[in-house]
Amino acid sequence: MNESVNELIAKIRKLEDSLEEEFARNRERYQVRLRGKIAEFAEEVIAQQKKFKMRLPQFIIAAHFGYVLVAPVIYSLIVPLVLVDVWVTLYQQVCFRAYGIPFVRRSTYLVFDRHHLAYLNLIEKLNCLYCGYGNGVFAYAREVAARTEQFWCPIKHAIRMRDPHQRYLSFLEYGDAAGYRAGLEERRKDVQQSDGADTGIPKI
Repeated sequence: MNESVNELIAKIRKLEDSLEEEFARNRERYQVRLRGKIAEFAEEVIAQQKKFKMRLPQFIIAAHFGYVLVAPVIYSLIVPLVLVDVWVTLYQQVCFRAYGIPFVRRSTYLVFDRHHLAYLNLIEKLNCLYCGYGNGVFAYAREVAARTEQFWCPIKHAIRMRDPHQRYLSFLEYGDAAGYRAGLEERRKDVQQSDGADTGIPKI
């Protein structure tokens, strides 16, 4: 990797650290205490949150008719989501063993905690669980796909990609034939040494 790319990656890491510090400040602001992966509030904070809870009858009456009408379409996506989840898990169990790539930790990407918020009603909690699952599955599948791509084809595209996965930063340059032959094994070794909980930002 050339020096300018290394410098950009270092800046990305620094920005991510700053972002996490901001998240921590916001958790402190709203009196969120983290115990491992569990978020907790003091009893008086929970009591305050409950004052903002919209009761189910009120929530249903206030619901936009169009939102209710398309709800079955939204929730029907649970079937392909579960299939993707199961198939991606099966895929990495079989293929990553053969490639020597560490498994992606599913629990890193599927996070369920918003349903504990006292200011959400039952439907809102269900929606949060559903959205968390759907986006978590896609993030999980993306990392599995990213590791596969790094192992088999770690080459950047000639055309700019919108929001590429972070492993893409360490990929070899498009058209660099000598670099590809010289660097392929290094990229494979890098993904084989990945930690299941890592962010995918390449080592520098």
